[in-house]
Amino acid sequence: MSEFTPTWQQPSHPDLIEVVKGDEPYQAAAYSLVSLPAGALFSKITTATPASQDTYTSVANGENSRIELNSDLVYCNHSCDPSLVFDMTNFEVRVSEHRPLAAGDALTFFYPSSEWTMVQPFKCGCNAGAACLGYIAGASAIPPSVLGRYWLNDHIRALLDRSSNGNGQMDQMSQPAADGARVEGAKA
Repeated sequence: MSEFTPTWQQPSHPDLIEVVKGDEPYQAAAYSLVSLPAGALFSKITTATPASQDTYTSVANGENSRIELNSDLVYCNHSCDPSLVFDMTNFEVRVSEHRPLAAGDALTFFYPSSEWTMVQPFKCGCNAGAACLGYIAGASAIPPSVLGRYWLNDHIRALLDRSSNGNGQMDQMSQPAADGARVEGAKA
């Protein structure tokens, strides 16, 4: 899968986001240009369009629906200790409840908060220390006890509720990490 080419005018959020592109493909990142308190609105999602298929740039906004952001918000990378929440019910991006956002902070969100499965699972490199889950393949691959530590979109909570097999674990949760380790708490 090749790296995408933006179709929107950049920068899309000149007062909020700085996009830094790396020397190699897939190394772009977004950084905050503003400081905001925990829980504050960072941005409304106003340029989204329906996505006809799952892509690595699309974001699930329901159990059977996805959108393309069509803005520099697409450069917000994953973190197991995210700075932002992508609320796909209200089409807004908020600062995480557990910490404020400072100018210069990396703009990140917890991908499984919107993604039940992922078209491109990956070995996580978020540098969240012991909080890092190691391998990101969507919420379906993470134990409910671990997901409980995160803000999750309504459609992920609904899928989680339906997939629970009554003992606090989900069916088909075993997901090996790229280095052979397993997500903490996953079934063997």
